[in-house]
Amino acid sequence: MKDVAVIGGGPAGMMAAGRAAEAGADVLLLEKNAGLGRKLLLTGKGRSNITRAEFNSKELVKKYGKGGDFLLYPLSIFGVKETIDFFEKKGLKTKIERGKRIFPQSDSSRDVLKILIDYLKKEKVKIMTNSEVKEIICQENKIAKIILRDGKAISAKNYIIATGGKSYPGTGSTGDGYLWLKKLGHKINKLRPALVPFRIKESWPKTAQGLSLKNVTLAVFQNNKKQDSRFGEMLFTHFGVSGPIVLDLSFKIGELLEKGEVKLVLDLKPALDFQTLDKRLQSDFSKYSNKLFKNSLADLLPQKLIPAVVDLSGLNPAKKVNEIKKEERQKLLKLLKGLEMRVSSLLGFDTAIITSGGVSLKEIDSKTMKSKLAENLFLAGEIIDLHGPTGGYNLQLCWSTGLLAGQSAAAKQKTA
Repeated sequence: MKDVAVIGGGPAGMMAAGRAAEAGADVLLLEKNAGLGRKLLLTGKGRSNITRAEFNSKELVKKYGKGGDFLLYPLSIFGVKETIDFFEKKGLKTKIERGKRIFPQSDSSRDVLKILIDYLKKEKVKIMTNSEVKEIICQENKIAKIILRDGKAISAKNYIIATGGKSYPGTGSTGDGYLWLKKLGHKINKLRPALVPFRIKESWPKTAQGLSLKNVTLAVFQNNKKQDSRFGEMLFTHFGVSGPIVLDLSFKIGELLEKGEVKLVLDLKPALDFQTLDKRLQSDFSKYSNKLFKNSLADLLPQKLIPAVVDLSGLNPAKKVNEIKKEERQKLLKLLKGLEMRVSSLLGFDTAIITSGGVSLKEIDSKTMKSKLAENLFLAGEIIDLHGPTGGYNLQLCWSTGLLAGQSAAAKQKTA
């Protein structure tokens, strides 16, 4: 009989187990994989964007959408400053990069994982890897015990479920936690892949495969109404588009696709209005007046994008630049400021960074992370119905809810 059993050895689970033990509880951490933190190692493209330098919690929670205010209390206990202090005091030097993103100076997610594993060892958390939970047995609104895949039964006074979502199932996030919680009576809000690339119906993006664009604006339209937009970096792939601004728009696009067709409009030169861009184009055309149209755009566009733009413009590629009429130039301008694509579909959970949806926030006490339905159950991390954009938001969610769940579970067993 343990004081606290934590299911899930990801960021939220490790933080919960470490904090519960630090607060005096006898803690067991169960992980189905052979090692802890498999998904953590993939975060930030292997560099682990641990949080972001936004120290105003009221501003920070706006990025988590409608339910963001739920995080105000967890952040008041363990916010961005506390996260940075936690890692730095344990020897992880950090740095702030563009967009307020905070990374380890070493650029290695392995260093972040090592800090957490050392924390668990220092606080004498018992770690059981290769221990997959098969079933949770509940009696009278309380969890009585958990049964592992090998038949072993484990009992604790309190339980923390931090099994993550359904994204990157290869790391162990296969959505098991949602099934258990549904059986316990919890409402699971619709699960969708989020922070995920998407497929494009048109074939031209494939011709620019591997091209990364910076400082562009991508807008989302449905029924000719603008629904959302982002400014920043994107990437063309063999299936469509990816990159930070694409990932951040994916949740909204997933919702819109259920209602009908979604159109993307890419502004390649958002810093220039039509008039300024026209002057720039005229200057380039003057410079290359004797060249063929297809060879005149090298100063304006990346080489990989030129064939697609030339083709979409409808202008004869072999036309001399000095023969291009004003109306033709205007058509090209519209294309540079509004390159259109239609979304075919989102990629699935296997490529999604996180899962949107999850356990309804109405059924969780934000002051403790305790389930309102099961007396001795606490929840943390991606399993709850809350997620943010790329850039450290989702790991901060794990640190804050994980620490609070661990602290609350330890405090509860002392008063039990």
